[in-house]
Amino acid sequence: MRQCMDIPKVQVRIRKIEGQLRAISEMVSKDIPCEDILVQINAAKSALHKVGQVVLEGHLQHCVRDGLEHGDAEKTIAEFAKAVEHFSRMG
Repeated sequence: MRQCMDIPKVQVRIRKIEGQLRAISEMVSKDIPCEDILVQINAAKSALHKVGQVVLEGHLQHCVRDGLEHGDAEKTIAEFAKAVEHFSRMG
């Protein structure tokens, strides 16, 4: 698992998202217009989606490639399809 993604890069992205979520929480506590809060929610959602893309790409480049080259290709493809299905539900 550790080899399939750039962990420091993913962690930096996640920390930024955590900051966005804290900022959204503060906006909710203050008298900030709903439209502004929704813009920030959408930005956080997009950032989270991008983290998912980075993880999925790493999975494809390492885990799937390794499974196709050295393991059970059918099982690898089925597991990748399942991962893509889970990721696509995020929308």
